[in-house]
Amino acid sequence: MAKKATTPPPPRKVQAPKTRTGTSRTAAAPDDERRKRMILYALGASGFIGLVVVVLVLLLGGNSSSGSSSSGIAKTLKADGYSYKEYAIPKPPNGQTHVPSLSDKPKYVTNPPSGGQHYGVPAAFNFYDEAVTPVQAVHNLEHGGIVIWYGPNISAATKQALRDFYNSSPDGMLITPFAGYGNKIAQTAWTGDPNTYQTGNNYGEGHFSEGTAASPAAWKAFRDAFRAQGPERFPLSAMQPNQ
Repeated sequence: MAKKATTPPPPRKVQAPKTRTGTSRTAAAPDDERRKRMILYALGASGFIGLVVVVLVLLLGGNSSSGSSSSGIAKTLKADGYSYKEYAIPKPPNGQTHVPSLSDKPKYVTNPPSGGQHYGVPAAFNFYDEAVTPVQAVHNLEHGGIVIWYGPNISAATKQALRDFYNSSPDGMLITPFAGYGNKIAQTAWTGDPNTYQTGNNYGEGHFSEGTAASPAAWKAFRDAFRAQGPERFPLSAMQPNQ
């Protein structure tokens, strides 16, 4: 009898190795994760520190009229025999900064003036032997000029020192006699933010310095601290001599 053909048994299924779902990890993976977390923490901390630094700069930096810079200029001037005063310019009557006539005599905080109401047309920047009307010179202050006032009794040598100082950097400088001022010299400036000038009670700050000695160092310190920073400021190129 013929043998019955037999069908070979099907091949055994080979079970594939089990794999974990998600990201595969090696034995070193926990260290990698810790390292990544440490980097993220460090970046976050550095960002926070950077933010703190920026905030401190904004809070403490201030402008040229800030308390810290004013304290510095006061010490510099005092070392050369000059006083220093800084104050808020009062809001003028009815908020009007201009007066209609050169004969008007507004009330000023300092004498000679260092900011406030003024005539509508400024004087030309220059060194004067004849007095400029104060109410007109104040308009030069509003534009960011420095006005130095000298009494009729200063010595010829002191007047020459003032003239030499003016000639060293005349832009934005007006130097004029001031009647009844004896042998004294006053430096005046008016600073402020043009973006907020005449809004509310914001009329900027006046700066007043007074002394008797010929001191180019004190004059330079004052000039460099406050020139071209008026509340209605002009660039120095627009404040050249005779402009």
